[in-house]
Amino acid sequence: MAFGIKRAELQQWKATVARGDIAFLTHYWFDPRFPNVNTVTKVGCSDLGKLAAWCTAHELNPDYIHHRQPYPHYDLIGPRQIEILQQEQLWHHLERFKLL
Repeated sequence: MAFGIKRAELQQWKATVARGDIAFLTHYWFDPRFPNVNTVTKVGCSDLGKLAAWCTAHELNPDYIHHRQPYPHYDLIGPRQIEILQQEQLWHHLERFKLL
């Protein structure tokens, strides 16, 4: 279950993903499988080759890409989420969701 984002933010992420560009969407999240995790960042791109290359460049296994059309994405959670948001200089994600 996702919460803490506005419809416009989701629409912008979807448009960027559909265009074939890498897009980041961080939101609050609840999943009982991960009781200590309360945020997720979805890294999306409709160009699966570009998304797989992005994963490989960040030492992430592209096999874990969610091939959900029309918005394929990779879910970042936990310490790697924070590390990659820092590498990507997405400070507003880190600040807004109090990840630091």
